[in-house]
Formats: sequence, structure tokens, C-alpha cells
Amino acid sequence: MYQLSKEPIMHKLIIALMVLLSTQSLTAQDIAGKWSGKLTIHGTRLTVSFNVSEDENGYRTTMDSPDQGVKDIPVTTTLNESFIVFEVPMAGITYEGVHKDDSLMVGTFKQNNQDFPLNLSKQLIEENVAPRPQEPTKPYPYISENVTFENPQAKIKLAGTLTFPPDKGSFPAVILISGSGPQNRDEELMGHKPFLVLSDYLTRNGIAVLRFDDRGFGESTGDFSSATTADFAGDVASAIAFLKSRNEVDTTNIGLIGHSEGGLIAPMVAAESADVGFIVLMAGSGIRGDKLLLLQEELIERVMGASEAEIENLLQTNSKIFDVIVSTGDDLDLKSILRRTLEESLNDDSANNIPEGMTKEEFISAQVNLFTSPWVTYFLRYDPSEALEKVTCEVLAINGEKDLQVPPKENLSAIKDALKRGGNNRVTVKEYEGLNHLFQESATGSPMEYSVIEQTIAPLVLQDVTDWIIGQMK
Repeated sequence: MYQLSKEPIMHKLIIALMVLLSTQSLTAQDIAGKWSGKLTIHGTRLTVSFNVSEDENGYRTTMDSPDQGVKDIPVTTTLNESFIVFEVPMAGITYEGVHKDDSLMVGTFKQNNQDFPLNLSKQLIEENVAPRPQEPTKPYPYISENVTFENPQAKIKLAGTLTFPPDKGSFPAVILISGSGPQNRDEELMGHKPFLVLSDYLTRNGIAVLRFDDRGFGESTGDFSSATTADFAGDVASAIAFLKSRNEVDTTNIGLIGHSEGGLIAPMVAAESADVGFIVLMAGSGIRGDKLLLLQEELIERVMGASEAEIENLLQTNSKIFDVIVSTGDDLDLKSILRRTLEESLNDDSANNIPEGMTKEEFISAQVNLFTSPWVTYFLRYDPSEALEKVTCEVLAINGEKDLQVPPKENLSAIKDALKRGGNNRVTVKEYEGLNHLFQESATGSPMEYSVIEQTIAPLVLQDVTDWIIGQMK
């Protein structure tokens, strides 16, 4: 799940990528507490909460979007008598409201140049958790074991769950590789647990599954914020070494299943390891990161209702930024070059692109810090075709027809072409009609739909992936 624009994603929401760690002192007024309301966007109702606390430095605020699985997003806060403004500047989010009394704010939520009425209350809002009928419940008809293993090169410990059939013997095994952003072993996002559902289905059909928390998240140690896609590939290599030490695993039949960014990582590992017998790429990318994100931005902005002029402006701006990052080889020079590029872009005509309450210098500094972070620079520069050309094992590459984050036509064809250039014709490609980035049956493919769809993974996809893996057994 790749995302650097304004909408929620892979893995991972834009809000989570573009948090701005700043607060402002407020005049004395009792606004501390949790303020919640129901936001209606294009027919989708989402709970939004602003958590305001007070310390010796004044008020601090965070935002939660529980329906989307996002919480503790830093927010800047401005209070002028009864008028209050909450902002997440890098996500383009602003809430402007009037503090009516100790338990009510009346105002407007703004994003993507669109306004949505939103009243906030301190009264507890009953959280209606959408049914997730595919999630398994205990007791499971198989063995589920919490495990830990080490990545000695990174000096970290990774924690996960290994599931395998109850029968004696050794079983084919797969490692599940999550999308972008910090993910737990269930790849939990938008109220769904895709990897729990997938591992359950596979294990019930005789396949052992290892899924684990990303480094620095859940029960795994390490620093997620400084890691790149290549570092995550090292974690997967360590997972393979762990599986080879288990008697329950048939070491001649170990495969990788990567979703979204995991679909980049699986070929990286398979290209370097003879221990990988097959890989499944679920919404994996076949094109360079900068080109992927521009495609993603265009499609998502359009389905979210942005005008063609707004889309064109966004693509032109981000294209300039991405070109600088891709073409600048020395990272020591990158910040200064990127800063000059942003200063030139922010002329008088585009001054309205700077969020209200933020100076031009603050905005530029925040942008520079975001786009020069290790993961972002690596991802924008990385061309997956180089690893794909070195993959010699069997490959299954699948996408949803309505995937707006990893568009299927461009990426499936690029994956297939790269494998063939490397002499690997053992690839099966399939595009599923009506499915989105999470492989849910979807109306539009918009990330706004992810949390309100009850289905976690379309049954046909679960069956196809399982049947294909069984067909690879030696």
C-alpha cells in the first residue's frame, strides 16, 4: 500500500506518512477531552475524534480515525475565543469549528478542497464495528504458535505466529509480507485483518504459514522509521532461515506471498535466495516508485472528486519533486536542491497551497523532511524490474481491476515483461473484475470504501491462491 498524496492507504494512510510534530499554545479555555463526530464523505460514514490534553506547555491534540484503523495523528491547534481550528497540514486536513459549550463544537471538516459538515461532541459515540464474517474464531482446527526469530545482521528480534496442520509430518510453507507502513502480523488496517483471514484459509488447506509484526511494531524490535524496503527484505530472509529450522516445514517447498509493498519485497528476496520455491504477488508493482505514485495520485484524486485542473496541478508539482529525488545521487545535496525546487514552485500564484496557519518556511521544511526520509527516497527510486529479471521460480501475479493504488494493467504487464526479459516464462497473471487493492468486491475502488466493506478478501482469490500454491508442490 503505497501512498504519499492526501488519501488513506497500504498499507498505510497519507496521514500516517505526513504527521507534523508540532503544537501551539492556546488561550486558557477548557477544551480538553475527546471530541468525536460522524463524518459523511461520498456516502461513507467515518468516526473522527480529536483528543485534546493539557500539560505545562499548553494543549496537545491528536486525531483518530478508528474506522480506518488510524490513531494518534499529531494535530496543530489554534484557539481564538470560541473559534477553534484543528489542522493536519501535510494531509491537507482542516477542521474549523465554533466551541458552543463544554460538550459541543459545530463546524466543517475540509480536505481535498472539499467541505463536509462535522459537529463534534464530548458525549461518547457508540462505535459500530462493521461485521467481519471471514475472521476465524478460536479454537482453530490447526496449531497456532507464537514465535520469535532474529535478524542477526540488523540485530533485531521479530515476533510472529506460525500456523500449521495438526497432522504429523512436514508441510509446504509460506511467509506473508505486508504492505507499506507499520503493520502487525495480521496486516491489520481499515478494521480488517487480511493476513489472519489468508493464513487461516491456507492452513486449513494443508499449508503452514508464518506471519510476523514489522520491525519496531507490535512485539518486534527495531526502528521502523529508519528502515527501507531493502531492510524489510532482510527481515524476510531471516524468516526463511527460521522456517528452515522447523521440523513442521518442508524446506523444499517454501514460498513468499507479498501484498502491495510486500509484492516488491518478495522478488527482491527470491532473486537472491535459492530457498524460495515460488512467490505470489498480490497487488505488487512492476514499475518504478515515482511513476507508480503519480498513477496512484491521479486515479485516487479523480475518484475522490478532485477537478481535472486540481489533478493536473498536483501531478505537475509532485513530478518535479520526484524527478529531483530520482536524479540526485548524493543525498547530502538532496535537501538543498529539493528546498530550492519547492521555493520556486511556491510562487505567489500557488500561495494558497500552503495550509492556513503555516508559514511558507514551515511548509517547505515539512515537505523536505517527508520526501528525504529513508523509506520515501528509496521507494521513489526503486525499479522492481531489476529484481524481477533475476527471479527464476514460479510466480503468480494478481491484481484487482479496481485497484487505484497499484493499477493492474500497467503493473501486471510490467511484471510479466520483466520476468520474461530474465528468461522466466513460469508466470501466471490474473486480473480480478470488480476487486480493489485489498481484493474486496468494491463499487469504486476508493480507499474510502475499505473499512465499510464487510468482506476482507474475496473467496475466489483465497481459493485461487491456495490452488496455485498446491499446484507448485514438488
